Amino acid sequence: MNPSTPHPQRRRLTRAELRRRRRRRAIRRVAGLTLMLCVAAGGVSFLLTRRAAIPSASAASAAPLPAQSAPQEAAASSVPENTAPSNALGLTADEARALLADPLMVLVNHTNKMPDDYTFDTKECGSATAVNKTLQTAACDAFLAMQKAAAADGVTVWMQSGYRSVKYQTSLYEKKTQYYLNKGYDNAAAKEKAAAVVNPPGYSEHNCGLAADLNSPEHTGLDEGFENTAAFRWLCAHAGDYGFILRYPKDAEDKTEIIYEPWHWRYVGVENAARINASGLCFEEYIQTLRDIAAEG
Repeated sequence: MNPSTPHPQRRRLTRAELRRRRRRRAIRRVAGLTLMLCVAAGGVSFLLTRRAAIPSASAASAAPLPAQSAPQEAAASSVPENTAPSNALGLTADEARALLADPLMVLVNHTNKMPDDYTFDTKECGSATAVNKTLQTAACDAFLAMQKAAAADGVTVWMQSGYRSVKYQTSLYEKKTQYYLNKGYDNAAAKEKAAAVVNPPGYSEHNCGLAADLNSPEHTGLDEGFENTAAFRWLCAHAGDYGFILRYPKDAEDKTEIIYEPWHWRYVGVENAARINASGLCFEEYIQTLRDIAAEG
């Protein structure tokens, strides 16, 4: 039996850390843009070369048309222009709104509180040593199916911490606030410092029952060491098939404002997970992009 693993304290990035990550991200984007411009310039050169070899429109019009050309031209003119969405996700405004309205896509972080009317049922799927053993029923069923599939591949995945009630979150936040009060901080400063470690009640993703902290016999700690396990490698390859995404990726810390957490996985549903993973965006970026698309319609 493995010893019970205490729940990790989430650390929000400092402003200096955010600035450094944003600077590195900007450098990568500039490099990518430069590459794209070079490719585009090559494409324009190719088109100009091709155009020089094509007969002029007047010369082409002087040649007799085949008998079937007129009907084909008429048919072509009757085909509607491509009306597919031009945004990066290929979604219409209505489709974006529908995704935003999906309860599985609720965004909960230190600036987005879980809706007060957000209700759900829970079901137990935690390991014997789990701190919080339940998830939303749909997320729980998906995790159990994923756990079974991993076991068939010789990999053990445990759910170590799942749904936390707002009441439980309140207790964690108040204890951390009291810790800083005891250090001599005033009430406002103590709450601010506490919020950098433990999200205030309603602002933790665990409160919505869709977040699962995972571990394995290889590495029972909920820390970055989990990324070196077969369980993590298996999750990266297969979790999306069961509706889970890596919630706090390494390259998105300036967007999530949460340090890289290879153990923290979020259930969004199979179709949503496929879309998010295909986009290459973290959850915050994906939700913002949906909001931008929805606002266009």
